[in-house]
Amino acid sequence: MDEQMFCFQCEQAAGCTACTGAAGVCGKSAETAAAQDRLTGALIAFAGQLIAAGRGPAPEQARLLMQGLFTTITNVNFDEHTVGQLIEKIHAACPGIAEDYDMQQLWQEPDPDVRSLKCFVLFSLRGMAAYNYHARVLGRIDPELDRFFCTALQAVGDPGQTTDALWQLVQATGEASYRCMELLDAANTGAFGQPEPVEVPLVIEKGPFIVISGHDLYDAKCLLEQTEGKGINIYTHGEMLPAHGYPELKKYAHLKGNFGTAWQNQQKEFADIPAPVLFTTNCLMPPKASYADRVFTTAAVSYPELKHIGADKDFTPVIEKALELGGYAEDKAFTGINGGSTVTTGFARGAVLGVADKVVEAVKSGQIRHFFLVGGCDGARPGRNYYTEFVKQTPKDTVILTLACGKYRFNDLDLGEIGGLPRIMDMGQCNDAYSAIQVAIALAKAFDCDVNELPLSMVLSWYEQKAVCILLTLLHLGIKNIYLGPTLPAFLSKNVLQYLIDEYHISKVSTPEEDLKQILS
Repeated sequence: MDEQMFCFQCEQAAGCTACTGAAGVCGKSAETAAAQDRLTGALIAFAGQLIAAGRGPAPEQARLLMQGLFTTITNVNFDEHTVGQLIEKIHAACPGIAEDYDMQQLWQEPDPDVRSLKCFVLFSLRGMAAYNYHARVLGRIDPELDRFFCTALQAVGDPGQTTDALWQLVQATGEASYRCMELLDAANTGAFGQPEPVEVPLVIEKGPFIVISGHDLYDAKCLLEQTEGKGINIYTHGEMLPAHGYPELKKYAHLKGNFGTAWQNQQKEFADIPAPVLFTTNCLMPPKASYADRVFTTAAVSYPELKHIGADKDFTPVIEKALELGGYAEDKAFTGINGGSTVTTGFARGAVLGVADKVVEAVKSGQIRHFFLVGGCDGARPGRNYYTEFVKQTPKDTVILTLACGKYRFNDLDLGEIGGLPRIMDMGQCNDAYSAIQVAIALAKAFDCDVNELPLSMVLSWYEQKAVCILLTLLHLGIKNIYLGPTLPAFLSKNVLQYLIDEYHISKVSTPEEDLKQILS
């Protein structure tokens, strides 16, 4: 069969190789994939023009770059027409470009290592752009980072790049990714305060409500402001769960709880939901007919025929739909994947380091033998129950730190406490890997050792491009012995993967029993 598209940027790439048919596994059509390729080509040409002129992008140009890269993340935009409109904006911003970069040059690059390293950089840039975009919305801008995006994009389109130069760029991209997460951390905590531990119910109270999904805390704030006093409750979904921990968001009494579990279950969990759902970022799945009329998108998210909320963030249509649908007639209790009735969040670095003395003492006294960071992106591929079983089987003298949507595999479990601390501590969204890194650095300092010498193991799940940029951040920091799964990225060539194994001791997850035995031996 002739290849109709080529996409291998996410964990669910068909056959662990690439999606090449009429549509990707994510539901993206070949036409939308082609439009996103054209968009990426336009961004590369745009970046190259700026670099050739010897300057970085102006703020509006940088915002356009971030929006364009953000749009190409898995499960963000399924609408070839809105992608086309963005391409037109880029062309209008750089009228001097003769032609855009042809992405087929990258997909058909004959040197597998060159292609792999360029994709490593490009896919990381896409994840980084989402973080940069959110920080930018909150007024945090780093011109040096903006210029790096241009430099890296220009290199992706440069046919003269060597593998040595590209390895250096991979490392530089990891450093820039760390700075993007640092920028977003400062933006979120500056606007909404330091997260605080909180228990979040899974009961949906009777009456009108709205479900808000994604990562954009500014959108959450706008929605909370606009619904206050209107008799409408707000429930988080997916990566929006950590909003409950931020003081400036949880102060709203109508921020009630969390709806549903991880993103890949939405087509089942949203069926006939008597409320609207607002997607602020990924992960959107093609909606089923039973609820498509009540799904709204905003920012970079788009899907054909779904109602889109523009840059003015006027959520009136969402509010009207909530009042029209009316919600449940009586309180409705839901559970997590494992039957739990509540989840907790808010254990960011401030909360954890606030009790650092207790943590250090618990380790020295033998109460805590080991820390596991088990988190990352969830997904639909069989085998992801590995993470549930891994956490269930961890010894009682170990602590599980978690973040991102992978936590839904186990965040409703009650594993008890150690020294007054819960054994499962949710540190936040995927970008809050920055928080986890700061905790690791602080513990290493307290124990006067290297991070790799701590009784700490990272067992990560990945799905899309934000996970790629987090992985590059960890590699930039020299973190070794990472367990990654459920499969390894299809875009990694044999040689690139072997280098990561040899230099960083990256391992693909096997079974919970074998991996726990290896880690704790």
